[in-house]
Amino acid sequence: MSAIYSKLLLVVLWLATPVHPLHVSTTEINFNSKGKSLEISCRIFTDDFENILAKTFKTKTDLMKPEMHKEMDALVKKYLAANLKYQLNGKPVTANYLGFEIDHEATNVYLEIENVSSLQRLSLTNSIMYDLFDDQMNILHVEKMGIRKSARTEYPSTSLSVTFN
Repeated sequence: MSAIYSKLLLVVLWLATPVHPLHVSTTEINFNSKGKSLEISCRIFTDDFENILAKTFKTKTDLMKPEMHKEMDALVKKYLAANLKYQLNGKPVTANYLGFEIDHEATNVYLEIENVSSLQRLSLTNSIMYDLFDDQMNILHVEKMGIRKSARTEYPSTSLSVTFN
Protein backbone atom coordinates (compact mmCIF):
# COMPACT_ATOMS: atom_id res chain seq x y z
CA MET A 1 0.00 0.00 0.00
CA SER A 2 2.79 2.45 0.78
CA ALA A 3 4.05 2.26 -2.83
CA ILE A 4 0.62 3.32 -4.10
CA TYR A 5 0.54 6.24 -1.64
CA SER A 6 4.05 7.26 -2.68
CA LYS A 7 3.07 7.30 -6.35
CA LEU A 8 -0.13 9.19 -5.56
CA LEU A 9 1.85 11.75 -3.54
CA LEU A 10 4.26 12.24 -6.49
CA VAL A 11 1.34 12.83 -8.85
CA VAL A 12 -0.26 15.34 -6.45
CA LEU A 13 3.06 17.18 -6.00
CA TRP A 14 3.63 17.22 -9.76
CA LEU A 15 0.16 18.66 -10.34
CA ALA A 16 0.73 21.26 -7.61
CA THR A 17 4.04 22.44 -9.11
CA PRO A 18 3.63 26.06 -10.13
CA VAL A 19 3.77 26.77 -13.86
CA HIS A 20 3.52 30.02 -15.70
CA PRO A 21 -0.13 30.75 -16.42
CA LEU A 22 1.05 32.83 -19.36
CA HIS A 23 3.79 32.02 -21.85
CA VAL A 24 5.17 35.32 -23.08
CA SER A 25 8.39 36.91 -24.27
CA THR A 26 8.97 40.63 -24.70
CA THR A 27 11.33 42.23 -27.19
CA GLU A 28 12.19 45.89 -26.58
CA ILE A 29 13.92 47.84 -29.35
CA ASN A 30 15.22 51.36 -28.95
CA PHE A 31 16.38 53.45 -31.91
CA ASN A 32 19.56 55.23 -30.84
CA SER A 33 19.83 58.06 -33.39
CA LYS A 34 23.16 59.33 -32.02
CA GLY A 35 24.74 55.86 -32.02
CA LYS A 36 22.94 54.95 -35.26
CA SER A 37 21.83 51.61 -33.91
CA LEU A 38 18.88 49.58 -32.72
CA GLU A 39 19.39 48.44 -29.12
CA ILE A 40 17.47 45.22 -28.52
CA SER A 41 16.60 43.36 -25.34
CA CYS A 42 14.53 40.17 -25.13
CA ARG A 43 12.99 39.06 -21.85
CA ILE A 44 12.13 35.36 -21.50
CA PHE A 45 11.20 33.28 -18.43
CA THR A 46 14.45 31.55 -17.43
CA ASP A 47 13.01 28.10 -16.70
CA ASP A 48 11.14 28.01 -20.02
CA PHE A 49 14.20 29.33 -21.85
CA GLU A 50 16.41 26.62 -20.35
CA ASN A 51 13.84 24.01 -21.40
CA ILE A 52 13.73 25.18 -25.02
CA LEU A 53 17.52 25.42 -25.22
CA ALA A 54 17.86 21.88 -23.83
CA LYS A 55 15.23 20.57 -26.25
CA THR A 56 16.62 22.41 -29.28
CA PHE A 57 20.30 21.63 -28.73
CA LYS A 58 19.86 18.32 -26.89
CA THR A 59 22.20 19.29 -24.05
CA LYS A 60 22.11 20.12 -20.36
CA THR A 61 21.41 23.79 -19.72
CA ASP A 62 21.74 26.07 -16.73
CA LEU A 63 21.69 29.79 -17.45
CA MET A 64 22.39 30.63 -13.81
CA LYS A 65 25.64 28.68 -13.34
CA PRO A 66 28.62 31.01 -13.82
CA GLU A 67 30.84 28.10 -14.91
CA MET A 68 28.44 27.33 -17.79
CA HIS A 69 28.04 30.95 -18.94
CA LYS A 70 30.31 30.61 -21.99
CA GLU A 71 28.51 27.47 -23.20
CA MET A 72 25.11 29.03 -22.55
CA ASP A 73 26.17 32.21 -24.39
CA ALA A 74 26.76 30.13 -27.52
CA LEU A 75 23.35 28.41 -27.24
CA VAL A 76 21.44 31.64 -26.55
CA LYS A 77 23.14 33.36 -29.51
CA LYS A 78 22.35 30.45 -31.85
CA TYR A 79 18.74 30.16 -30.64
CA LEU A 80 17.94 33.85 -31.06
CA ALA A 81 19.64 33.99 -34.47
CA ALA A 82 17.29 31.21 -35.61
CA ASN A 83 14.12 32.58 -34.00
CA LEU A 84 14.36 36.38 -34.46
CA LYS A 85 14.65 37.80 -37.97
CA TYR A 86 14.60 41.52 -38.72
CA GLN A 87 13.68 43.71 -41.68
CA LEU A 88 14.54 47.37 -41.38
CA ASN A 89 12.87 49.71 -43.87
CA GLY A 90 12.13 46.70 -46.09
CA LYS A 91 15.65 45.21 -46.03
CA PRO A 92 16.84 42.20 -44.02
CA VAL A 93 19.36 43.04 -41.28
CA THR A 94 21.25 40.95 -38.76
CA ALA A 95 21.55 41.66 -35.06
CA ASN A 96 24.83 41.27 -33.21
CA TYR A 97 24.59 39.22 -30.05
CA LEU A 98 25.94 41.06 -26.99
CA GLY A 99 25.11 38.68 -24.14
CA PHE A 100 22.55 37.72 -21.52
CA GLU A 101 21.91 38.17 -17.81
CA ILE A 102 19.50 36.72 -15.29
CA ASP A 103 17.02 39.11 -13.67
CA HIS A 104 15.00 37.27 -11.02
CA GLU A 105 12.97 34.63 -12.89
CA ALA A 106 13.64 36.11 -16.33
CA THR A 107 16.58 36.09 -18.71
CA ASN A 108 17.41 39.31 -20.53
CA VAL A 109 19.21 38.88 -23.84
CA TYR A 110 20.92 41.87 -25.45
CA LEU A 111 21.48 42.43 -29.17
CA GLU A 112 22.28 45.36 -31.43
CA ILE A 113 21.81 46.29 -35.07
CA GLU A 114 24.46 48.78 -36.15
CA ASN A 115 24.63 51.35 -38.96
CA VAL A 116 20.98 52.36 -38.74
CA SER A 117 20.61 55.87 -40.14
CA SER A 118 16.80 55.90 -40.10
CA LEU A 119 13.85 53.91 -38.83
CA GLN A 120 10.59 54.11 -40.75
CA ARG A 121 9.45 50.48 -40.62
CA LEU A 122 10.64 47.55 -38.56
CA SER A 123 9.32 44.05 -39.21
CA LEU A 124 10.19 41.14 -37.01
CA THR A 125 9.68 37.42 -37.40
CA ASN A 126 9.59 36.06 -33.87
CA SER A 127 9.15 32.36 -33.13
CA ILE A 128 10.70 32.39 -29.64
CA MET A 129 9.38 29.46 -27.57
CA TYR A 130 7.03 28.26 -30.34
CA ASP A 131 8.63 24.80 -30.26
CA LEU A 132 7.66 24.49 -26.60
CA PHE A 133 4.27 26.17 -26.17
CA ASP A 134 1.24 26.41 -28.43
CA ASP A 135 -0.13 29.29 -26.34
CA GLN A 136 3.03 31.43 -26.63
CA MET A 137 2.61 35.18 -27.04
CA ASN A 138 5.45 37.45 -28.19
CA ILE A 139 5.29 41.19 -27.65
CA LEU A 140 7.30 43.85 -29.45
CA HIS A 141 7.89 47.39 -28.19
CA VAL A 142 9.84 49.82 -30.39
CA GLU A 143 10.82 53.33 -29.31
CA LYS A 144 12.02 56.09 -31.59
CA MET A 145 12.67 59.59 -30.23
CA GLY A 146 10.18 59.23 -27.39
CA ILE A 147 7.45 57.62 -29.52
CA ARG A 148 6.65 54.04 -28.52
CA LYS A 149 4.85 51.58 -30.78
CA SER A 150 3.89 48.03 -29.87
CA ALA A 151 2.70 44.86 -31.56
CA ARG A 152 1.95 41.37 -30.38
CA THR A 153 1.60 37.97 -31.93
CA GLU A 154 0.32 34.64 -30.69
CA TYR A 155 1.25 31.14 -31.79
CA PRO A 156 1.35 30.18 -34.65
CA SER A 157 1.65 33.68 -36.12
CA THR A 158 5.23 35.04 -36.13
CA SER A 159 5.04 38.40 -37.93
CA LEU A 160 5.20 41.74 -36.11
CA SER A 161 5.78 45.20 -37.51
CA VAL A 162 5.69 48.85 -36.55
CA THR A 163 5.81 51.94 -38.74
CA PHE A 164 7.01 55.44 -37.89
CA ASN A 165 6.33 58.57 -39.95
